[in-house]
Amino acid sequence: LALAELPGAWNDGMEELLGVRPPDDRLGCLQDIHWYDGAWGYFPTYTMGAMAAAQLFAAAKAAHPDIPERISRGDFTPLVGWMRKNLHAKGSSASTDELLETATGKPLGTDDFKAHLQARYG
Repeated sequence: LALAELPGAWNDGMEELLGVRPPDDRLGCLQDIHWYDGAWGYFPTYTMGAMAAAQLFAAAKAAHPDIPERISRGDFTPLVGWMRKNLHAKGSSASTDELLETATGKPLGTDDFKAHLQARYG
C-alpha cells in the first residue's frame, strides 16, 4: 500500500467494518499517533497500566471501604492518603512490580481488572 493510498484504504476499512466513514484524515488514519508512528507495542502497556490501576484501587478500597462513597462527594483524601503511604513515599526505591506487590499483597494479576470490567460494563 502506497502512503498516498492510506487515507482512502483506512476510510474504506472503517466503513466496511464499522459502518462509519471518517470525514477527514484527522479523524481517520491520523486519529491516533500509534497507527502511523508504528508504535503498536504501546497498546499492551496501556492494558497493563489499567490492570495495575484496578489492582491498586481494589487494595485501597480494602483498606478504606468508604473510598468510593467519599470520591462520589469529591473527597479523595482517603485514596490520596493510601497512595502516598503505599506508593508515593516509596518513590523510585523499588521496581514497579515490587511496588505493586508490596502495595497490594500480590503480583500483577487479572482478577481485579476483570472485576472492574464486570462492574463497569456488566
